[in-house]
Amino acid sequence: MLELYHHGSSACAAKVRFAFGEKRLEWVGHYVDLMRGEQFAPAFVAINPKAVVPVLIHDGRIILESTVICEYAEDAFPDTPRLYPEDPYNRVRVRIWTKAVDEELHPACSALTYVVSHRHTILRNGVGSYDDFLKSADQEGLAARQLKWNWIQQGLEAPGAADKIRLYDGYLHKMEAALKDSEWLVGDQFTMADVALAPYVNRLAALSMTPMWQDGRLPNVERWFELVKQRPGFYSGFIEWMPRALADEMHDNGAKTWPQIETLLAA
Repeated sequence: MLELYHHGSSACAAKVRFAFGEKRLEWVGHYVDLMRGEQFAPAFVAINPKAVVPVLIHDGRIILESTVICEYAEDAFPDTPRLYPEDPYNRVRVRIWTKAVDEELHPACSALTYVVSHRHTILRNGVGSYDDFLKSADQEGLAARQLKWNWIQQGLEAPGAADKIRLYDGYLHKMEAALKDSEWLVGDQFTMADVALAPYVNRLAALSMTPMWQDGRLPNVERWFELVKQRPGFYSGFIEWMPRALADEMHDNGAKTWPQIETLLAA
């Protein structure tokens, strides 16, 4: 049995849900509410000391890290639809995308999400004092916790926030170039590269930032995302588990912030 610890707005958890949907895998979900700090509960930290989702438990074995979970599913269930190409070079091309997501795009997504929307939810729920906020640093890491404190308190004015948003936009342009002569990111086969990027483009859509590719700005990305939304795993990956109130809040906060983002990207 596949047991997945996840959260509705987590891009990494959405990636795994999307991959499972595309591979037609059945799984049982354990919902961890990140907005209320449930990832720091002792029972969850015992499963993942980093206090992040997703976590997969398969027949009692714990698998961490979203990309690793997807690779595990590919190997453990070879008779389901494949997400990695057979051709070795194309497999390398897919892994270049997944590596870039893990190393650069995901941190940029975290910054964008916090400074645009999550900060408002967390402040409403009560963030406590600076010292209180850092108490969970043992699991998350002191530097990461300090970054989040700055994002929550300062929003777009937080040090480095603007650079993360520009980096995010840079990846959309890389996608635009990759999609110039093919339907998907690595040729004409839907692959793990598309699965890996989908949560991050969907996050922009959830934050009312579709102008980053619409109205002729990045037509290949716009076409690609419309195809992604038609995939069989899209609903279970991105819609089914997203709390309606949180989705509405992210949409509204993003709409309010978009003029500032637009100005930043035009500079």
